[in-house]
Amino acid sequence: MISLIIHGGAWDIPDDMVDAHKKGVSNALAIGWKILSNGGSGVDAVEQSIRVLENDPTFDAGRGSFVNAHGEVELDASIMHGTTFRCGAVAAVQNIPNPITLARRIMEKSEHILHSGIGAVRFAKENGLPTCKKDDLITVRELQRWKQLQSQKKFSAKDTFKGALPSDTVGAVALDMEGNIIAGTSTGGSPNKYPGRIGDSPLIGSGTYADSRVGGVSSSGWGEAIIKVGLAKTIIDQMELLGKDGEAAARFGIERLKKKVDGFGGVIVLDHSGKPFVAFNTPRMARAYRTSEMNADVIEV
Repeated sequence: MISLIIHGGAWDIPDDMVDAHKKGVSNALAIGWKILSNGGSGVDAVEQSIRVLENDPTFDAGRGSFVNAHGEVELDASIMHGTTFRCGAVAAVQNIPNPITLARRIMEKSEHILHSGIGAVRFAKENGLPTCKKDDLITVRELQRWKQLQSQKKFSAKDTFKGALPSDTVGAVALDMEGNIIAGTSTGGSPNKYPGRIGDSPLIGSGTYADSRVGGVSSSGWGEAIIKVGLAKTIIDQMELLGKDGEAAARFGIERLKKKVDGFGGVIVLDHSGKPFVAFNTPRMARAYRTSEMNADVIEV
């Protein structure tokens, strides 16, 4: 079986933004599914699906990302191959329109796993990846939102996931015809974050994890809490060590996130056979999935 599941963030998505979220995850799924159904690799499917979401200003990833406290965009992303256990990640990078592509290049070309800041941009240039101006990633919507947050005396990133501020970290997990499970995640981080802040998305075991013998996970939500519980690896361990199915493992992970650290978020999961699962404790989570046993896509918010 081949399988692909996409997410476009877990938060209180307003009614007037539901259609845009559905369209975005649907477009991403269509691109990735075409690759998988034509015999393409899970790495290609995950990268290209996430690129669609990074290029869509609806989501907090790539263009459309949150602006940090200094009025700049800093991006995080990671990708992991569940058969080889190779992985690549970038953190707090600027001038990179598609950080998931840079994360993939690191996975394939670098002796390291996580590159950050200026060094990550240098690696991108050395490997022929396109860069952009800082302002190319900033939208009018996010500038206005940043100005509003700057005027507030106190703002907590945690409140983002309970209230009506977006936190659209994006991600994808794929099972390809060769039996490889690939997971990837990309984000612009939390709103008004301190420059240099790094969340869960580029951290293997928190925002992303894949093991082709077990499954794959991509997380979304309050990054500081997700890091504390190692959310993605926690779910994989529940499946591998305790024999839980994907649904029970995903639910356990989200329950633990809330119980241990009062965290908010969501996860998408594929088990080793390609069955998709979703769990979240935010009001809504945008997601889309399809397997070769299904006749149509499932698009939900």
